[in-house]
Amino acid sequence: MKKTLPKEISDKMKNYPPFFVKVWKACFNIPAGKTLTYGELAVKIGSPKAARAVGMALSKNPFAPAVPCHRVIRSDGKMGGFSAKGGIKLKEKMLKYEKENKKNASFDV
Repeated sequence: MKKTLPKEISDKMKNYPPFFVKVWKACFNIPAGKTLTYGELAVKIGSPKAARAVGMALSKNPFAPAVPCHRVIRSDGKMGGFSAKGGIKLKEKMLKYEKENKKNASFDV
């Protein structure tokens, strides 16, 4: 089921490149407790060869954790990048919390 972005975020997204917005909107719909790879997210947005570009767009995500870029991982199951303060350790902690609780994590889990 597709979720609806909060209007405040949707309005602010208009100031960013269309590709970034497409990535962020698809990422927003990844449920708590689930992950996708950068490649899977690229396929989901209709750009199957754009895994690296997806990663770059997520690294520029100013809407985290509302747009949960921490739910996107590498194809080998490793975490990949995470630019929020706390880095990969925080990403792992957030994913663990969401998997166990089936609800959204914040940066202060």
